[in-house]
Amino acid sequence: TGDAVALALVRELGPTITAIVIAGRNASGMASELGSMIVTEQVDAMRALGTDPIRKLVTPRVVATIFVLPLLVAVADFVGLIGGFVIAHFTLRLGAVQFWTRAIDALDPGDIVQGMVKPLIFAFVIATIGCHQGLRVKGGTQGVGRATTSAVVLSSVLVIVLDAFLSRILLYAFHP
Repeated sequence: TGDAVALALVRELGPTITAIVIAGRNASGMASELGSMIVTEQVDAMRALGTDPIRKLVTPRVVATIFVLPLLVAVADFVGLIGGFVIAHFTLRLGAVQFWTRAIDALDPGDIVQGMVKPLIFAFVIATIGCHQGLRVKGGTQGVGRATTSAVVLSSVLVIVLDAFLSRILLYAFHP
């Protein structure tokens, strides 16, 4: 039980589910905020003043997402392992030493690297899609709503597709 919980959480569930949640929260926020700036012509004003909107608006969002998503994945993995232990303790009567020894022994450094590389890529994709959808808004407030929905759907689907490819590549790299 400890083996399965640790491997499933660290390799797959932690990075993917956390990225999907963040895609729903952050991609929509980025798209709606930047979209409303487009609609109210704030981005055009930045360009008129000689400021690059990509540098001032997009780069900080991408960097922040890349920095924070791996931290959130680490928290999700930790909480998931504790939840797995609680369930295993009360349903299977597993002791703490038995569960944690098996969980820690099941993980090798490649699993942890795999669990921390995925969020970096997912974060870049989520932030880039959210910003791209926000900056290409047309049609007023209705366009902002469409861009927000589109950002969430695209980033969520792309996270799932990328997870499939990254899992294959990283499993091959660390477990030939």
